[in-house]
Amino acid sequence: MNIDQNSSLLERAAKYAALADPARLRIGDLLTLGDLSPTELQVELGMPANLLSHHLRSMEDAGLAVRHRSEGDKRRSYVRLAPGALEGLTPGKEHGARRVLFVCTRNSARSQLATALWRTASHIPSASAGTHPAERVAPGAVDVARRHGLDLTGAKPCLLDQALSEQDLVITVCDNAHEELPDFRGIHWSVPDPVRLGNPEAFEDAFADLSRRVHDLAPRLTAA
Repeated sequence: MNIDQNSSLLERAAKYAALADPARLRIGDLLTLGDLSPTELQVELGMPANLLSHHLRSMEDAGLAVRHRSEGDKRRSYVRLAPGALEGLTPGKEHGARRVLFVCTRNSARSQLATALWRTASHIPSASAGTHPAERVAPGAVDVARRHGLDLTGAKPCLLDQALSEQDLVITVCDNAHEELPDFRGIHWSVPDPVRLGNPEAFEDAFADLSRRVHDLAPRLTAA
């Protein structure tokens, strides 16, 4: 085998080299759960901005992480794992949850889809809510769920204050909701809003993103 010409092996080696640093390994562990802004990573790691920036650049160069702008506060960015970044390297079970509560602003699409997906992937109960719930679930969400064998016809948007329990593991799936709830110690998934575009492709993209995240997280949670 010619190692110099084996690009797949070289890419894996670059990822292992990047993760050999304890700080970058911890960043990788945190990102397996959800997306974090650089400021949130600074708080989690107790690290100055310039050092965090160095670590994030190293992870981006190794194909481990990517950044994108928030749909809420445009000055903010979120860091997430690149697709397939940690295949074969993901940490095992380490979190317990009595119930998973998915939250977005309107509770009309992303949080509803995430809840429906979760019920196919885990025995841990799940629910959804919105910070400013809509009157009904978005038709595009109902349609994409139906195309993938899920039923949202009876789902209704619910106000977060009415749904939230102290034992819930809160997962925000909307940048606006996450930024509106800065004191919540939960998980954030920065999923673009399909309702803004309103076409089937946007709902399919959101469904695929949520499905990957749900199936990545579900095996890592134990019933509390």
